[in-house]
Amino acid sequence: MSNETDFAAGTERTSAVVDELAYLPATEALRRFRDRTLSPVELMTAVIERAEAVEPSVNCLAERIYDEAMAGARAAEARYAGKGDAPRPLEGLAVATKEEQPIAGRISSEGSVAFAAEIAEVTHPVVERVLAAGGIVHARTTTPEFSCAAFTRSELWGITRNPWNLAFSPGGSSGGAGAALAAGSTTLATGSDIGGSIRIPASFTGTVGFKPPYGRVPAMPPFNLDTYCHDGPMARTVADCALLQNVLAGPHPLDGVALSPKLVLPTAPEGIEGLRVALSITLGDWLIDPEVEANTRAVADALRAAGAIVEEVPVAITRRDVMDTAMIHFGAIFGSWVRGVAEEYGDQLNAYTLQFAEDTVAAAERGGLLAGLEREAAIQAELGQLLDRYDVLLCPTAGIPAFLADDDYTSTKVTINGVELEHYLEASLTTVFNIASRCPVLSVPSGRASSGVPTGVQIVGRFYDDEMVFRVAAALERVRPWDYVGAGIPAL
Repeated sequence: MSNETDFAAGTERTSAVVDELAYLPATEALRRFRDRTLSPVELMTAVIERAEAVEPSVNCLAERIYDEAMAGARAAEARYAGKGDAPRPLEGLAVATKEEQPIAGRISSEGSVAFAAEIAEVTHPVVERVLAAGGIVHARTTTPEFSCAAFTRSELWGITRNPWNLAFSPGGSSGGAGAALAAGSTTLATGSDIGGSIRIPASFTGTVGFKPPYGRVPAMPPFNLDTYCHDGPMARTVADCALLQNVLAGPHPLDGVALSPKLVLPTAPEGIEGLRVALSITLGDWLIDPEVEANTRAVADALRAAGAIVEEVPVAITRRDVMDTAMIHFGAIFGSWVRGVAEEYGDQLNAYTLQFAEDTVAAAERGGLLAGLEREAAIQAELGQLLDRYDVLLCPTAGIPAFLADDDYTSTKVTINGVELEHYLEASLTTVFNIASRCPVLSVPSGRASSGVPTGVQIVGRFYDDEMVFRVAAALERVRPWDYVGAGIPAL
């Protein structure tokens, strides 16, 4: 690891200036790179300085790659100066990639002590595309072991904490990515989502996370064939999220399910006057904390102010059915893989990893694949019929503001409105949209809880209608801007 800070000669930076640059939106940074009022070297140095200042508290970086990042920033600076090839779409921007997404020649531990010395032989398509677009991977972000939890902690890396309140988790499994964005330790980040692993951290950290529809972004075998699996972008603004998504999307020779032709999101979405928004606070029968509900209703009111027609609707889905369906699916594919690892390395794995393998495989053996598929089809049909009448569905991302950082929920129960949940994952409203995997879903901030932790809402689109969810989210951001857009950053 290096901690280079080679600003232009004679330039001094106060902490306020460092913070201002560290939280600069990617789209604004690119504009300033192009007009030569900001150098990629200045921005990268500020991001690294901020990351080093907050990392002892937040612990969101699994690996720092600072020497290479500074070299990349200098090369980007030369491109903007007209030396060599023209700048690319992400030229000079700091992008933190999820450690789960391998980079050839670098450690690929997936947060496990058992694999702490594993070296990747291939680079994930998502990382490949970031690098090809001129993005600079200056850091890789923490996850729970094998990305199988909705919090971020492991024996290998320790506990990752929420920058807004260190007592809470940034969520998981892309918790390091969400925390890095919230802490100002990166400009953009990549994540992956098998049950909410992009959207839960986005909600808990007040950032923007996109679960693309299945196949929109290429992934690695064999899990690219798992319809619940999605790689996608995370950012602090809707425009930044769209910028990164436009780089990640498109067909890939190693992923036969990656969609063609590539969808390119518009950089200036239309307004939402007259669009129909279905509002569901409980998405059937999920339990929702009063602060989360209040913030969700405030978002609905903001969309009305932006010209949308918002109607509260019933949804005939139950959290029990969603949990049972998802556990069957996990047990048949991902959970089965985890159990295989546990059989060989069980004494080195985290307790929550072992419990995940045991619970999901048992559910698959009880329920069976066909029964799981029948349940998935019923859930998809319910959402498909609802979205046939509305342009998007609006609901909370999670029923609570955040999970605790110092708990692995192997024995602790989550209680909402006095009701104890059977499994902590029932506090999340995300997994239903991994079942309905062709729905694009953006999680965007909805407000703050009294604890200081942000809350979020999901904007859910019709099957493969990515443009609509970004259109609605952009309109919401215009009428109800959130932290990072203004002066609000965590006081670390």
